[in-house]
Amino acid sequence: MVPNDSSAVVVSLEDQFQAKIDAEIRIEPKDWMPDAYRKTLLRQISQHAHSEIVGMLPEGVWITRAPSLKRKQILMAKVQDEAGHGLYLYAAAETLGMERDEMYEELHSGKAKYSSIFNYPSISWADVGAIGWLVDGAAILNQIPLCRNSYGPYARAMVRICKEESFHQRQGFEVLLVLANGSPEQRAMAQDAVNRWYWPSVMMFGPSDGESTHSEQSMRWKIKRFSNDELRQRFIDMVAEQIKVLGLEHPDPQLKWNEERGHYDFGPIDWDEFWNVVKGNGPCNRERLETRKKAWDEGAWVREAATAYAEKKQQRAAQTEKSPAKAA
Repeated sequence: MVPNDSSAVVVSLEDQFQAKIDAEIRIEPKDWMPDAYRKTLLRQISQHAHSEIVGMLPEGVWITRAPSLKRKQILMAKVQDEAGHGLYLYAAAETLGMERDEMYEELHSGKAKYSSIFNYPSISWADVGAIGWLVDGAAILNQIPLCRNSYGPYARAMVRICKEESFHQRQGFEVLLVLANGSPEQRAMAQDAVNRWYWPSVMMFGPSDGESTHSEQSMRWKIKRFSNDELRQRFIDMVAEQIKVLGLEHPDPQLKWNEERGHYDFGPIDWDEFWNVVKGNGPCNRERLETRKKAWDEGAWVREAATAYAEKKQQRAAQTEKSPAKAA
């Protein structure tokens, strides 16, 4: 069967599109792209943006309870960074044709997902350190390759995000280091936080490669550069060495260096817990969404005021432009 002219054009465009990606030429908003590529990017970028915004919540509750003014300032700066990351990413997603309000609506309705890690409670000050070290550490490993992903606006947004995330990781590690070298109670607090956040952080890389439905195509399009299991192994190897500096016990009793592989072998991951949280049944799923919806509703007047101000500013600018024209 000979394809008609229209289908031949589509095939040709797809071939050209893939050739650009294979040649490491970035795709820009006005370039032709397959619908599936656009859909995959929207799903990933919006989920990433939602994760940054919801990720402010576990640490934000500790701003008023930080143990010193210095710690308060650092934490406020970090939470502010996360808000900025969300805005960069929402802006990148908008270049693909999706309105920001629509993305918010999908988040608030539960249709859109965000990283399951943010559905766990932060119950002590040490959790701020564990989130910075483990959660942001896992995020960095995930996100550094995204600086080279094939979609231009996403890749460029990730450059600044990764620079700031590296600060967040160091800040978290320093919090834990101080606690680990403090009183017995502080050391116990640090150990407890690491124990609770370690495995959820390991799960942040997503399901194992055999269970991941999007990885293969995303890697072909160079949206992703490494598989979930590759990145997870890097994280486990990194944490295994860094925890020695803290002098704390590793949460995985089965962790063991494998000389032949050149990596650490590790214990089984509780995938039942992972999928339970993803499906909305984690410790804080409902609380996180309710908090986001409440913030959206209570912030309506700010959005309305900003819109009114922008419109008034435009009107004044237009009147100013007309005045010289009339005088002439």
